[in-house]
Amino acid sequence: MQRIRRPAGGTGRALSPLLRLLPTPAGTPFTFVYVLVLVATSLFAEHADPHTVTALLRDSSTDMAHLARTPLLVLVGSALWIAGGLLSTSAVSFLLVLTALERRIGALRTGAVFLAGHVLATLATEIPVGVAVAAGHLPDSSLHRMDYGISFGLMAGVGALSGLLPPLLRWPLLAAVATTLVQALLVLGDPLTDWGHPLSLAIGVACWPLVRRWAAARTGRAPEASAPATSAPPAAPSGPVGAAAADASPVGSAGPIAESERPPGNTSTLLGIESG
Repeated sequence: MQRIRRPAGGTGRALSPLLRLLPTPAGTPFTFVYVLVLVATSLFAEHADPHTVTALLRDSSTDMAHLARTPLLVLVGSALWIAGGLLSTSAVSFLLVLTALERRIGALRTGAVFLAGHVLATLATEIPVGVAVAAGHLPDSSLHRMDYGISFGLMAGVGALSGLLPPLLRWPLLAAVATTLVQALLVLGDPLTDWGHPLSLAIGVACWPLVRRWAAARTGRAPEASAPATSAPPAAPSGPVGAAAADASPVGSAGPIAESERPPGNTSTLLGIESG
């Protein structure tokens, strides 16, 4: 009876693309460590004393009152919590989006994109509140609100990652996200947060030239490579000298041929929205 042999490592090769969607200590250290921190804070928020958790969340809030007193503390502290918990769509989207982005541009640059969205969108939504309160257009209670989470940084990551995807994935992804954000704005459940999400998405889109350059530097490929035009060889001189030169030239020599290269694409991801 003949035994059928299967090539070794087939299952590993099949699982490899799926495993690349998840962060690893060596491949995506920023996302891996950040996820561990979010898991720890989420478990603490779920099992610790509710009064202690509420006090910590209030002290981490990026409302105008806290930004005026301890800006650095609350900007960092507010990004250590997930509004909605570990099983929320925001948590899953964070895992997939930042992993995909970090595999393309590296840990420090991924952190820079996330931080830009988190900080700039927070300041862009909270500073007008402080100005409005100072001008008497809003009550003093507007300076105190619960505002924490990873959604602004996540939206910036989505915007930046979309610039590295093929057009067939890029534009449907942006259209789906934009539709969700517009619907949230129409409902006006939390105007500050709802305006912060499209702002942070726009910040990520504005990073396209940078992230494309960074991705090209990591892969050694030009962002938009094209075959250079080759100049025509000079005409051989006429007469006996030209004939001798023609006989001396190698037969079948070819000039350099440039092959255009495109950076690899990525699968689309599920996206969630939470408070900034």
